[in-house]
Amino acid sequence: KTVDTTSDWIVQRTGIRNRYIVGEGETTSTLATGAARKALAAAGLTAADVDLIIVATATPDYTFPATATQVQAALGVTRGAAFDLQAVCSGFVFGVSVAEKFIATGSSTCALVIGAETFSRILDWSDRTTCVLFGDGAAAVVLQATPRDEGVQLEKLGCYGESREILRIHGIGGAYVHQGRLLGATEWQFEGQDIFKKAVHGMGSACEDVLRRAGLTPEAIDLVIPHQANLRIIEFVAKRAGVPMERVYVNVHRYGNMSAATVPVALCEALEEGRIAPGARLLMPAFGGGLTFCAHLVRWGTRTQPIGLSSIDLPPSPHSALELVQRYRRAKGHALT
Repeated sequence: KTVDTTSDWIVQRTGIRNRYIVGEGETTSTLATGAARKALAAAGLTAADVDLIIVATATPDYTFPATATQVQAALGVTRGAAFDLQAVCSGFVFGVSVAEKFIATGSSTCALVIGAETFSRILDWSDRTTCVLFGDGAAAVVLQATPRDEGVQLEKLGCYGESREILRIHGIGGAYVHQGRLLGATEWQFEGQDIFKKAVHGMGSACEDVLRRAGLTPEAIDLVIPHQANLRIIEFVAKRAGVPMERVYVNVHRYGNMSAATVPVALCEALEEGRIAPGARLLMPAFGGGLTFCAHLVRWGTRTQPIGLSSIDLPPSPHSALELVQRYRRAKGHALT
């Protein structure tokens, strides 16, 4: 037993039943590259078409160079910009906003936006309030210009900067370098009740804002694809937005909170399960550390089936997830002695 908790306790409070963590040798960049290859195949495109790569992540392989540059090199992309975006769990949806602006101004014609995280590497595996919540994962989308009335319709982005301290990780970052503290020995500041309130308020108000500006009622939304942090948060946001849970996509029970990867993974799975029809109106709210929050109104295009498929997959891990977690715990214990 790793921490003082039970499966029932976790499920009752979060809705989370399963999570995945990366194997030895895998990193945020390898996850992001695999997701990018799958997205390009689904869009019927190649690396030669891409002229912008944005990787939304709070767990880059390195402080610099950016994870996006590693993806660019691995794919063989030779044109355009490649950079990371850090808005924690809101990162992917913020990244969609940035890419949309690049395309709207003519600075890009084909953008890859990727949400990828390896939170297992930065968790404090002795802290039951946080280590039971997060998992690893990645997914990607391709954005291109269209003359049709589809894509990002409206957006609301915001941040409660005054509340940044209630969700924070210590032990990583420039504030800890050469300061007598071991870099990488992480501790989490996680004030759950305050985070819950801010998350519901931020996502709920952002949803209300885009619906009001679009002149739409909640009945016009075909599917809500929210950040998957906690089932109770999702339920409260859906209630505030006025959308019944039957029209809310939920997969938090399968993966836990994958930070910037939750919304794109949920979007991909909703497509694969036939939950998104041509021309569907989607509402995509998210929140994350900062505390960032947002909601995007998206009109889906005409195609809901992939043009092609990629056989790329991660190699099997020789170690179980529990073995990897125990290794992380031993490494931290050794480092702190």
